[in-house]
Amino acid sequence: MIIRKATLDDLDDIANLERECFPVNEAATKDDFRERLKTYPNHFLLLFLEGKLVAFIDGFCTDDADLTDEMYENPNLHDESGDWQMIFGINTHPDYRMQGNASKLMDCFIIQAKQEKRLGVVLTCKKELLDYYSKFGFVDEGISESVHGGVVWNQMRLAFKGELGCNRY
Repeated sequence: MIIRKATLDDLDDIANLERECFPVNEAATKDDFRERLKTYPNHFLLLFLEGKLVAFIDGFCTDDADLTDEMYENPNLHDESGDWQMIFGINTHPDYRMQGNASKLMDCFIIQAKQEKRLGVVLTCKKELLDYYSKFGFVDEGISESVHGGVVWNQMRLAFKGELGCNRY
């Protein structure tokens, strides 16, 4: 297993995996990923098994505490010194799910955010995944204002410091 940061050379593999994992109305496009990779490659981790990309996680940093739909669409909102690490997606190829691959990436992403002295990590997810993310210490903050892909999303937060006190590390 190899976990590493993404480069533009990974663009085709990333876009293909996204199409495997999300319906068209929710999936980022190849052009979306190109712009993300140009803007915040240090916040884009890939997991390879036997040379094949099987999972990835990405998101940018911002001082805004809540994840908004505009963030998905505008990578230029990234602020390398931002307080919060957002997660826009964690994708695992269907043939490699339920094997701990997403958890390994999530752990690496959380550790990286802590090392970078962020206040925490924020994501949105469907109701069915609330229990999964809570295992990492994320707290459900209720239904988000996001209407990305025409889906109902819950916002979850893992705060490293402060009143939420939900850090498991």
